[in-house]
Amino acid sequence: MPTIRVELFEGRTAEQKKALVQALTQACVETIGSKPEAVDILLFDIAPGNWATGGELWSEKKKG
Repeated sequence: MPTIRVELFEGRTAEQKKALVQALTQACVETIGSKPEAVDILLFDIAPGNWATGGELWSEKKKG
């Protein structure tokens, strides 16, 4: 039973999340032969102020 953990910035719609979990589930079915009901996907919405890259919080990055 694969479990996939997805961390992403908050703000995605329910429809976007549904499409993502369907695509990830299908990828597991096609790639490793899992049954769809055996695939668990955990979504974690992270605020930009709680995520940093290169020593800089995403909430402080300049929008280009």
